[in-house]
Amino acid sequence: MSDHNEILSYNREAWNKQVSKGNRWTVPVSSSEIEKAQQGDWKIVLTPTKPVPREWFPDFSRRNVEVLLLAGGGGQQAPILAAAGASVTVFDNSDAQLQQDQMVAERDGLQLTTQQGDMTDLSCFEDERFDLIFHPCSNCFVSNIRPVWKEAYRVLKFGGELLSGFTNPVRYLFDDDLLEAGTMKVAYKIPYSDLTSISEELKNRYENENEPRCFGHTLDDQLAGQIDAGFAITGFFEDRYETDNDVLSQFIDSFIATKATKLRN
Repeated sequence: MSDHNEILSYNREAWNKQVSKGNRWTVPVSSSEIEKAQQGDWKIVLTPTKPVPREWFPDFSRRNVEVLLLAGGGGQQAPILAAAGASVTVFDNSDAQLQQDQMVAERDGLQLTTQQGDMTDLSCFEDERFDLIFHPCSNCFVSNIRPVWKEAYRVLKFGGELLSGFTNPVRYLFDDDLLEAGTMKVAYKIPYSDLTSISEELKNRYENENEPRCFGHTLDDQLAGQIDAGFAITGFFEDRYETDNDVLSQFIDSFIATKATKLRN
């Protein structure tokens, strides 16, 4: 499985099954959270735990703000932004994840649009369509992320913002089973790939557990990739899992969030 379309298809089905299993990133927000957001009390995440600073967002009450939730289905961030007053389009590879957003919209009377597709190909959207792109940790599910940054740049308006969350590649260095047991053993090189870095036995186990195929990208592709696409990085923070069970989080923040601004046409 090395073809991009094969990976796309596999990960679509894997995420559909994750919805059935109740993965934390597939559980929709509650009606009470929507009601709070409608009253101006809201927060959302790009990374596991730390809320994105409110100053990274435009004032949704002052003007119509077109937002693209890029590879961000699951009934979480998109409905909150819609309740806060944004005009939201959710774009995701998984139809089951998009159904979570649709369910919240119907349950709570929200207006949002869903579109299924590949995060590396936004050709269904015209140039300079959106004011804001919100892209939570999900580019680990494609093998080449530079097209994601280029497409995001194209569909953003001049002065628009791309808010992205992604994994520090340090997370992909270690043997995952040993890490869960409390031992850090470097086992893999970066860039990492579930297709080429691990054994056939481990690949088969991940498949049996309905785990999506993952890729650990270099910081060059994550950060310089945004800059090379034309963005200026204007905001940055790091995050970690808030759990004693995650050994790596006891030593380093292993997730990154960036705010990137489209400064030129």
